[in-house]
Amino acid sequence: MSGGSVALGFEHGAGFVAGEVSGGFGLGPLEAQYEELFAEALADGVITPDERMRLEKAADNLGLDPQRLLRLEQAMVAAYQTRHRVQIIEHYEDSVPSLAPLRVQADGDAGRTLLLKRIEQLEARVKQLEAELRKAQASINVEVDLSEVESAAQDASEDADEIWRRVRRDPKNADGYRALARVYAARHEQDRRFCVAQVLCALSAANPEERALVEQFRSPSLIAPRSGISPKAWVDLLFHPEEEILTGQIFSLIAPAVLVGRVTSLRRDKKLHQPVPTTKQDPAKATITAVRALPWAAAILGLATPPIYVEKERDSGYAVMPGVPPFTVIGKQVLSGRTQLEHAFLVGRHLSWYRQEHYLKTLFSGVPDLEDLFLAALTIGNPGLPIAEDMKRRVAPIAQAIQPMLEAQHVDALRGCFLRFVEEGGRTNLQRWSLATEKTACRAGFVLCNDIATALGVLSAEEGPDGELGKDLVAFAASERYFKLRRQLGIAIDQN
Repeated sequence: MSGGSVALGFEHGAGFVAGEVSGGFGLGPLEAQYEELFAEALADGVITPDERMRLEKAADNLGLDPQRLLRLEQAMVAAYQTRHRVQIIEHYEDSVPSLAPLRVQADGDAGRTLLLKRIEQLEARVKQLEAELRKAQASINVEVDLSEVESAAQDASEDADEIWRRVRRDPKNADGYRALARVYAARHEQDRRFCVAQVLCALSAANPEERALVEQFRSPSLIAPRSGISPKAWVDLLFHPEEEILTGQIFSLIAPAVLVGRVTSLRRDKKLHQPVPTTKQDPAKATITAVRALPWAAAILGLATPPIYVEKERDSGYAVMPGVPPFTVIGKQVLSGRTQLEHAFLVGRHLSWYRQEHYLKTLFSGVPDLEDLFLAALTIGNPGLPIAEDMKRRVAPIAQAIQPMLEAQHVDALRGCFLRFVEEGGRTNLQRWSLATEKTACRAGFVLCNDIATALGVLSAEEGPDGELGKDLVAFAASERYFKLRRQLGIAIDQN
């Protein structure tokens, strides 16, 4: 779509809940919905089978973690019982015999008598059913071939996690994805099967059935999630495993101070980019696709929309520019010739750099610079940090420039981070961390574009067909983390 034409899309559907911008403690919006449903079930002090079925279906549709919900239910039950001085019971039908001993113990002799009578009735019913079965078998002659059933059962019992670990070691090898496809087909897990089929198509290794599945459910349209990505989901499901959380937290504490210092330095050297005020965009009124994509993506990713400027002659796409506050400049590379799905990938990757733990990478991309900043942060947390004399001469001025711009609580937090860093071994690999943040950014873009072929197409043009970012994304697209994130967002194909 050209930059001057009216943009369609990049609008959120009815009922969309934006991602939480704050990482503060509290129930997320989806858990709050479940809490309301469970409170209704508790109203009469009895949870019936129908109510339990509805709760389980709601939890599955919302994509919530079962263990976390169990703790939430336990807390609510305890509070209800204390407040109302009653005992909550969950009513089961007789089809759950494992609870019978508990009832017998509670009811005493009367319970044992009823249980014996019930056993007698069930035994009589079993004999009746056996007689009916013998009669039916005598009247028919059926040849049964169980070979396919046995094969499907074997596939369903395979360990998908173990297969995926093999995939992770060799992301471009199609054999592992074929094994995953068989497992998910046998288990009738349609969304997982669809995701793996997309990967096989991208690797040109899909069979006709898998290609048909992708054609059936693949959409050229933007995702319409029910909710955004929570801070917890970012860490648990979206961050690359090699992106050490503590390292990011340390960088996040000094990022605002480093930004101010960087802006001051660039202004002094007359190198600070000053956008033309008339090029600033109002996202609410924008008709340029590249502009409309930013607030749409920010709401899903749980980030604030940055100030946006369009510079039609600038040879760039989406660029993070230093300023107070930092802002986005959109250049000619994304003002025309891009599909909506490409915009979704590019803008998701771009906005991930506005996360505070990632932001320093936009100012200092080189690992040596990141090492100096990291050591400066540690020396603020512990001025007595024993480091080599030449390193101290390099790092001390940086720490002296940063510390006056830090609030007291940030200095205290750096002291706490230093202690945790020592407790966890006192080591980090900033080369690995830096690459992991780039992989995380690509994952964010992929989640928004919801199309592995589109994401790989963009990355292939940048790093070639066998780049590290692309290989990581292929494996992520078939991972349990991605499957869970799809369900939390409400974009799994069996949720719609």
